[in-house]
Amino acid sequence: MTKLVRVIVADDQPVIRDGIAAVLDAQDDIEVIGRASNGQELIDLIDAGSVPDVALVDIRMPGVDGIEACRRIAGRTAVLILTTFDLDDYVTDALQAGASGFLLKDVPAARLVEAVRLVADGSMLLGPNVTRRLVEDLAARPARPVDLAQLGLTQREQDVFGQLARGRSNAEIASALVVTPETVKSHVAEVLRKLQLRDRVQVVVFAHERGLVQPE
Repeated sequence: MTKLVRVIVADDQPVIRDGIAAVLDAQDDIEVIGRASNGQELIDLIDAGSVPDVALVDIRMPGVDGIEACRRIAGRTAVLILTTFDLDDYVTDALQAGASGFLLKDVPAARLVEAVRLVADGSMLLGPNVTRRLVEDLAARPARPVDLAQLGLTQREQDVFGQLARGRSNAEIASALVVTPETVKSHVAEVLRKLQLRDRVQVVVFAHERGLVQPE
């Protein structure tokens, strides 16, 4: 049996919240285990034991907003930010808070479902405009060179690092390096551990801040 991806949807607009939940619940491999109207409700659900694989979180919510909620639940669940606002400050804040993905609310339903599956599988997911602006912002900063070998990464781990830095999924990395997805997961875990990075988003930031990868 396919493992169910457990999801909590947090949005202060009932129509949007229920609509997203309905789209996700209609999938055989996704189960919506909770709904929250603000960040505090989301945090309370997780604190009470309803820990999802993915929290789908709006940014602008009353009280505790999506960014603060993300900051407080990152590490316990993957966070996919979904918002109407495609603004630089939100992108930066969400990624710094630990978000694994960032999509606009006008994304097609099929793409939303795919994004939830990817993020649950450990991939990072950024819309093309978000990725472009993030890379441009990081490329504008002075590079801080670093030798990955001196940080303990093997050659194969450096290869995986280069793929991660371009936002590639596990399946894409496996195809590019001609290895199994399970092998990729193992290498990704080692890269994160050795570089003391929290997630794949931090790998992208780390790589571009140090001039280790060029925009494609």
